[in-house]
Amino acid sequence: MMNVGFVSLGCSKNLLDTEMTIGLFKNNKFNIVNDPSKADIIVVNTCGFIQSAKEEAINTLLEMAEYKKNRCKYLIAMGCLVERYKDELIKLMPEVDLFIKFSEYESIWKQIETVIGKVENKNREHDYLNFLDRVVTTGENYAYLRIAEGCNNRCTFCAIPYIRGNYISRKMEDVLEEAKKLSEAGVKELIVIAQDTTKYGIDIYGEPRLADLLKKLCEIDGIKWIRFLYAYPESITDELIDVVKNNEKICNYFDIPIQHISNKVLKRMNRKSDGQSIRKTIAKIREEIPNVIIRTTIMVGFPGESKEDFDELYEFIKEAKFDRLGAFSYSKEEGTPAAKIKEQVHPMTKKSRYNKIMKLQAEISEEIEKQYIGKELEVILEERSFDGKYYVARSYMDVPDIDGVIYVKCDEENLEGEFIKVKITESRDYDLVAKKV
Repeated sequence: MMNVGFVSLGCSKNLLDTEMTIGLFKNNKFNIVNDPSKADIIVVNTCGFIQSAKEEAINTLLEMAEYKKNRCKYLIAMGCLVERYKDELIKLMPEVDLFIKFSEYESIWKQIETVIGKVENKNREHDYLNFLDRVVTTGENYAYLRIAEGCNNRCTFCAIPYIRGNYISRKMEDVLEEAKKLSEAGVKELIVIAQDTTKYGIDIYGEPRLADLLKKLCEIDGIKWIRFLYAYPESITDELIDVVKNNEKICNYFDIPIQHISNKVLKRMNRKSDGQSIRKTIAKIREEIPNVIIRTTIMVGFPGESKEDFDELYEFIKEAKFDRLGAFSYSKEEGTPAAKIKEQVHPMTKKSRYNKIMKLQAEISEEIEKQYIGKELEVILEERSFDGKYYVARSYMDVPDIDGVIYVKCDEENLEGEFIKVKITESRDYDLVAKKV
């Protein structure tokens, strides 16, 4: 009986592939271990979205290859980086015994057996990645629920369509079956994910069906919170806003990756929204749901972004006061249309613009966080802090591993996974401090 260790890089969508792969090994009677030094097989699920992610993936593979000097017999790489560069990686990294592309996931176990040998297990139902076989690695408090794969938006800077392919929705009955199974396993929060959740169902049903799916998910017993990532502004309908507004289980939280506000830049990005429609959508959501949290992602330094374009973005962020904001500098990705644009922005200019945006957002966040002092919130207690003085908690305002947390002062033991009411007592940068009510 061999031990298998996993390293999952990149986004939550990638994590689900890792969880299904863990399930496949587990169904074949392998032991799953967290310590790579104890693993006979190490599987690395790589990310290849932007340059920094590629570098992290390469470095991780080289780091894991060191374990082959001792116990590890086989090193397997899968995921985005492999999809883009499999042929090059085979030549450059002989330390890796097997590279598996997305297009090969349907025969993933046969691929694995070519390296580790034939595995006889009559109890195994599937030789491929299956959502119902996945081993949830995020604990019982929450789990990701992927409703679609790929993307059709074709933003000129993004390599996702070339890696993950076109947008393919899962059937609603399959998604609901998985959600019920997660609930039965004790999961309390579902985080619905896709590259663009608002396009869910359009390829199967001829129209977007995210609102319908969310309503059906609300009917599942045992689920306390539901949230969805990511909502593209042009696809946020009145119906979707109403569903969020009128269903207690759905967190009043919209993650809307606008990328920019300048019409010139948005057009070059091949985004479907313009500055005016983005402003109207945000105003509409805030008008309908007064306590809503709006998170966004923006990009600085896109090819051709002028000082005037950046200044417009800066002033808009100052005006919009997003509750949460993530920023990143444009990364020139080979094979994308934006990489061919001649007016590339100088790296130092990109860095300067990024720093200016993040400084502004830090000031906005500090202002917003202070407004919660004295207010009561319902939170889920995740774990104890390192010093044992607090519980680390989240409210409806906080996505795991992305947003801040709430440190709850509470002397009671063994409350992990419980929902309680707290009163906010102070703010610390992007986090809050509270006491149990």
